Parts: sequence; structure tokens; C-alpha cells
Amino acid sequence: MTTRVLIADDQAMVRGGLRLILEDRPDISVVAEAADGAEAVALARRLRPDVCLVDIRMPGLDGIEVTRVLAGPSVPDPLRVVIVTTFDLDEYVYGALRAGAVGFILKDAGPALLVEAVRAASTGDVLISPSVTVRLLRHLAPARTPTAPPAVPLSVRETEVIRAIARGRTNQEIGAELFISVSTVKSHLASVQSKLGVRNRVQIAAWAWENGLVQPSGR
Repeated sequence: MTTRVLIADDQAMVRGGLRLILEDRPDISVVAEAADGAEAVALARRLRPDVCLVDIRMPGLDGIEVTRVLAGPSVPDPLRVVIVTTFDLDEYVYGALRAGAVGFILKDAGPALLVEAVRAASTGDVLISPSVTVRLLRHLAPARTPTAPPAVPLSVRETEVIRAIARGRTNQEIGAELFISVSTVKSHLASVQSKLGVRNRVQIAAWAWENGLVQPSGR
């Protein structure tokens, strides 16, 4: 099944670059481009794309406001919004996630992570750029209480996958580090989610930080 994507960015060159990356994948189709926030909202409401890629800084409505309008807690039938931005600022990260974004990707993260974020969003998962994920969890985890161990023990390989996720690794990077295929990584992720009772990789990473599987040094 093809994932339908809307791209919202005020720079035509950026929109064109994102379109080239995404449409190079057979399972992704760009259905519209928007040059500002108001146009993004109008197109998204009319076309109902599977995923909206939205820049933070745009004329009119900014990316966080667009996210709130399309994906906020009060929206009856929310769309899935992934923020794609140059600006790695905590206020943007927190603002976007509170507004309902299911992804936060930096423009220099690379094509593979962009595609993975779109695919994750299309299935209801969450993906945040590795540097942002690690910084976010380092900030939040010390204030949280360790949770009870899973009822079904984690395998050694599953623990390795959890640690890699907590360090912000993508599925491809985890596969390369552990010398396993991406499909095997996904199988381990499914098993981990079931055992921990969590819905996505961000929650897996949070569990790892809360329970001391990853130290502040990132090791």
C-alpha cells in the first residue's frame, strides 16, 4: 500500500529535495506541496494524506500551530504530522510533541531516516532524530521512577536492541551494529513492545533510560 505524503515548507528547493527522496521509494507518493502553514492546513484537510511533513518556520501559521490544528488532542480525526526542520531547539521539540507530532526529524539527518520517519508515522509509530531523542531522554529520565521488570524476561538480543534504540539508532544502524537483518530488528522490536507493554520506539527508549540500561554518557 502506498503512503500518501504532503510536504509543507516555505522553500521550494527544500520541498523539491524532499519530494525526490520520498518518491524514489515505491511505497511513498507525494500528493501535494504547501508553501505556508495556511496552505498546508487547507490541503491536508482536503486531501487527508497519510503523513504530513511540516517545517517549523513558515509564513502565517508556523509548524507547531499547523500540527496543533491537524493533530492536536482536541482534533476529532487527527492527521499524522512529522516535523522536518533545521532548528534543533528544545522549545521546538517539546512544542511539536505536545501539539501532537508523531515525529521530529532534522533536515541533515539523511534520506534513510526521513523515509523511516514517514513509514513509522504511517503505521502510528513515532520517530525522532537520534540526537534529539538522546538529549530529550537524558533530560526527562532522571526525574522518572524505574518501572517494574517485564513479566516475560527480555532476551540478550532484545536488550541489545533496546540499548541501541535508547542511543537513537535507526533500524538500519541497529542491524549493522548487531549483524542482523532489518526484518530481524523489526521482529525484535515487536517482541520488545509486547513484553514492555509500549507502543513505539520512543517509549522503548524512555523505558531503557528510566531503568538504567543506558548511562548518561550514552554507553
